[in-house]
Amino acid sequence: MLNIKIEQTKTKKTKPEPKDMIFGKNFSDHMFIMDYDGSAWRSPRIVPYGDIPLSPAAMVFHYGQELFEGLKAYKTESGGINLFRPKKNVERMNWTCERLCIPEIEPADALQAIKAVVSHDADWVPEEPGYSLYIRPFIIATDPFIGVRPSETYLFVIILSPVGAYYPEGINPVKIYVETEYVRAVKGGLGFAKAGANYAASIKAQQKAKQLGYAQVLWLDGVERKYIDEVGTMNVFFVIDNKIITPNLEGTILPGVTRDSVLCLLRDWGYDVEERRVALSEILEAAENGKLNEAFGTGTAAVISPVGELNNNGDIITVNNNEIGPIAKKLYDTITGIQYGRLEDKFGWVCGLE
Repeated sequence: MLNIKIEQTKTKKTKPEPKDMIFGKNFSDHMFIMDYDGSAWRSPRIVPYGDIPLSPAAMVFHYGQELFEGLKAYKTESGGINLFRPKKNVERMNWTCERLCIPEIEPADALQAIKAVVSHDADWVPEEPGYSLYIRPFIIATDPFIGVRPSETYLFVIILSPVGAYYPEGINPVKIYVETEYVRAVKGGLGFAKAGANYAASIKAQQKAKQLGYAQVLWLDGVERKYIDEVGTMNVFFVIDNKIITPNLEGTILPGVTRDSVLCLLRDWGYDVEERRVALSEILEAAENGKLNEAFGTGTAAVISPVGELNNNGDIITVNNNEIGPIAKKLYDTITGIQYGRLEDKFGWVCGLE
């Protein structure tokens, strides 16, 4: 168990109004920090939110050895605070640690750190429906060394941000651009890891999509450019002739916590669900034949995001009349209902801060 020291801020920030809770823009009063000194994780502490002093030679700047996670805290109607499946985020964080040669953190310690900093800044968890406190744990390599090898020292940091909807559209359908020029990941690479390198590789295509008026990019596999991987910040599902299909985990897409939750719910409800390779041509054919009932993305930030339009090299495909479908709506209502404590948590997904 961590012995977490606390340094209280001397200057409390003014909390933003809900309308100003733009995703990732505002941050709470405190953050958690812990150091890896070459042999063990040490000195866990909660300190005032602020800049982190690093050497210009810190290895994170030069070789990108870093990772991050994302989860949320939710204010319940009774005034409590829920976390949604935080153990899954910690588990995934350590998968990424292993891939990037970063020392893993004892899961119980990581979970304690998350709960401790959220509890300390509990007044930053928004009370308004649809709002939450985004939790961003991350690890960076700090050795002041110019050379390609694993760092010997690291920082584990957790920062907090009150947020509303990730997309301006909220739960309304978003428009997605199918990317055929650039690739994001291949087997054996970092596609499954929550590493910044994955997101850096996506920015060029994302910028192109934004200029064309699209919210996100639909990535295809990096070898044949034939099979669907994921949307830029979400896993993706398609409902074809009432069968639900999602790309399987082959090392090129993120094993999303919300994705896993959606699969559990769908199977519990008795839907026909398949995890397998999904060719873009299959989606296009289903749309042409009127069998593409729904498409939606899943992720911590947006929870469920219906897809209303796909742009495939100028060929515009409208999904479900650009409206949220019944399956996406049921999933959104159920998951958010569990997160905010309005619905029964039969899977044991939520936990408090105790």
